[in-house]
Amino acid sequence: MADGSSSDGFVAFERVQKSYDGETLVVKDLNLSMPKGEFLTMLGPSGSGKTTCLMMLAGFETATHGEIKLDGVSINNIPPHKRGIGMVFQNYALFPHMTVAENLAFPLEVRKLGKSERDEKVKRALDMVQMGDFGGRRPAQLSGGQQQRIALARALVFEPELVLMDEPLGALDKQLREHMQFEITNLAHSLGITVVYVTHDQTEALTMSDRVAVFNDGRIQQLAAPDVLYEEPQNSFVAQFIGENNTLQGNIQEIQGETCVVKLDDGQVIDAKPVNVTEVGERTTISIRPERVEFNPTKLSDDAHTLKAEVLEFIYMGDIFRTRLRVAGNDNFVVKTRNSPDQVRFKPGEHVELGWLPRDCRALDAS
Repeated sequence: MADGSSSDGFVAFERVQKSYDGETLVVKDLNLSMPKGEFLTMLGPSGSGKTTCLMMLAGFETATHGEIKLDGVSINNIPPHKRGIGMVFQNYALFPHMTVAENLAFPLEVRKLGKSERDEKVKRALDMVQMGDFGGRRPAQLSGGQQQRIALARALVFEPELVLMDEPLGALDKQLREHMQFEITNLAHSLGITVVYVTHDQTEALTMSDRVAVFNDGRIQQLAAPDVLYEEPQNSFVAQFIGENNTLQGNIQEIQGETCVVKLDDGQVIDAKPVNVTEVGERTTISIRPERVEFNPTKLSDDAHTLKAEVLEFIYMGDIFRTRLRVAGNDNFVVKTRNSPDQVRFKPGEHVELGWLPRDCRALDAS
């Protein structure tokens, strides 16, 4: 994957491969470059290679092939404690027998800092995560959210230029997790630190990151800003993995520049934007986001193809209406509409017509 790869990034993976058994590659020819100060998230299902990449960057795993560079210098043979990288894990990894302040002072002692300098940095790091009054407590006396803040402070206390986070919010409840997402992002940007963040939570990735690298099967499938990833997925995997997505199967009938005509498997015809399909007759998976489907024909061009659909379920969700329909043989076609005064509330059994702008509907590889 060449997207975003170059040799002058602050963090760079160049042709990196990893195998644990000498046969199967869990990371396949990874090329990735990120500038200083970027918040980059590695997102993907379990076993996709994202955590292995993080562990190679930290130094806990060695690359089978290729080079990993930090600020232009190869770190392949530098041990973890000499890389100057902060780490935050899901299980916090705090020392239970030490106070909060002692936990934070530990990485500074390892780096041979004097006591007064240590105390000053510990105080600054605790204030940074709004835990200034908790220095004398032990981890067991803290809530999960407080422990996570301390783990974050410990990763930042020696002022690393790079911080790695592996599913750091996975153990927190939903409300606290959302609050911590906001805090971590703000902290990273205000301090100007570079963050590589690993998660399988797509919402977390979209809301926190400058860019997201979507992993599957040991490769980066797409590397892009969150809005590009959501609105312009480059293949079927990314379209399905990021956000909610409707899919329909069919064959390409004609291609003219930025628009193609697709004949769906039930015989209906639609317009779409060809993304990674190139030939007439080719199988394709059509991808359309639920909020981009239109019931109001006045919002579509006169020559737009529309589809017949049957309403199966209407769910009132407060700010939005969620309608599930049978479309071209797919019983799980979802449309989201805003709860506005003029919005129609459909009833199960109703027959409607729907359509979309061709640019919002993507003809992707057949999945």
